[in-house]
Amino acid sequence: MAAALRGSGARFRWWLAAAAAGGVRGAAGQRDYDLLVIGGGSGGLACAKEAAQLGRKVAVVDYVEPSPRGTRWGLGGTCVNVGCIPKKLMHQAALLGDMVLDARHYGWEVAEPVPHSWKKMAEAVQNHVKSLNWGHRIQLQDRKVKYFNGIASFVDKHTVRSVTKDGKEALLSADHIVIATGGRPRYPTHIEGALEYGITSDDIFWLKESPGKTLVVGASYVALECAGFLTGIGLDTTVMMRSVPLRGFDQQMSSLVTEHMASHGTRFLRGCTASRVRRLPAGRLQVTWEDRTSGKEDMDTFDTVLWAIGRVPETRSLNLEKSGVETSPDSQKILVDSRDATSVPHIYAIGDVAEGRPELTPTAIMAGRLLAQRLFGQSMALMDYDNVPTTVFTPLEYGCVGLSEEEAVAHHGQERVEIYHAHYKPLEFTVAERDASQCYIKMVCLREPPQRVLGLHFLGRGAGEVTQGFALAIRCGASYAQVTRTVGIHPTCAEEVVRLRISKRSGLDPTVTGC
Repeated sequence: MAAALRGSGARFRWWLAAAAAGGVRGAAGQRDYDLLVIGGGSGGLACAKEAAQLGRKVAVVDYVEPSPRGTRWGLGGTCVNVGCIPKKLMHQAALLGDMVLDARHYGWEVAEPVPHSWKKMAEAVQNHVKSLNWGHRIQLQDRKVKYFNGIASFVDKHTVRSVTKDGKEALLSADHIVIATGGRPRYPTHIEGALEYGITSDDIFWLKESPGKTLVVGASYVALECAGFLTGIGLDTTVMMRSVPLRGFDQQMSSLVTEHMASHGTRFLRGCTASRVRRLPAGRLQVTWEDRTSGKEDMDTFDTVLWAIGRVPETRSLNLEKSGVETSPDSQKILVDSRDATSVPHIYAIGDVAEGRPELTPTAIMAGRLLAQRLFGQSMALMDYDNVPTTVFTPLEYGCVGLSEEEAVAHHGQERVEIYHAHYKPLEFTVAERDASQCYIKMVCLREPPQRVLGLHFLGRGAGEVTQGFALAIRCGASYAQVTRTVGIHPTCAEEVVRLRISKRSGLDPTVTGC
């Protein structure tokens, strides 16, 4: 088909006419593919690979528009290239810096100062990411999935046009189409200089040189994670917050996260909004902001301004009106039902581009696999978006699963909710004389027997590892008694969860003795 499209303009116009008449079909009346996936991120690739393993003919169309700063990357989507993977590796770099300080207390003679090389770290991280890009290409080839590196747009409800960066076009038709294009960082274009001089998470991990003194604007998990590792590797870092940190997460836990960051060197400008960014003659950036409480204006100079104020779905170039797929007028995300189907029955949307879905890689991966199994296998299983665990990789990690305290009270009422909680001190912190003031665990339960666990919140090192295990128990309907009668592994931080005995409401749990 691609070869035919490279022929005369008249032949291409024939293809367009055929598409308008109900979709391009081959000589035998069949469409080109059983499944066409638009988007080469975690969810899209998972769906494509699963369908191919089930014996279907599959194609993936993916193209990454460079960021406004010109940053480009390969196959694999946000998580692999500018999200989870590079973020966790740079987070690890910052943690290693802390461990160097701890090492002296454990007998290691570490010379001071211990310098950090951004260039060396960035090169190592970027090389690993590139290896993952290559791995995804090989996996698609091994499964005989056809890969088109082009911008996709709908011609009709069964046909998609792919256009490469050098202008080559191909028309692709499929019985089923999955949209998995994800999202991109939002720029505050109403702020003077924001687009011209600022960067986002699309750029930070691909910088060749250190960002230097950095202003991070936003209070999302992306903002706090980036600010955390920048501070951790020794950079002067400021976070500008308009309102509350980690909106949508448990607010007591969120406050502890920012308290810990502030006590370890991150500066916070609370209740402030940026109004202007200007480049000074020497190349630094002068940022002006307003304190919304006092109404006063202030300014400072930075080497880098990182915007982390949310994300927008990648739907603009899809030409969705040609397909009949409907989007939310507010978020511009694609409206889907419980089967991930859009307003057009054979077109589906998964991952961050779909309305009402968690913006998390593992949910997109599982949703993609389950969708392929429903379409081409014998499974009818739907993706369950309840009790999905996640972790915010701030310097002191925050893992959670289930309802926050605020959500539990809103759903069940204050009188029907019991909160068990505790501060704890990791054994590793003792010899190193580390402050454990923000190491904290909260278990949200229904008050009436058997006190089903509604949510678990863990703040401390290794939070993701701890939360992943307890997520299974909570998904299976575990009660408070079942959790606390589980034998802990000693000495670990995870065992502090099964030792929770203190209720916010009534103090010591009266049903437990010998505590």
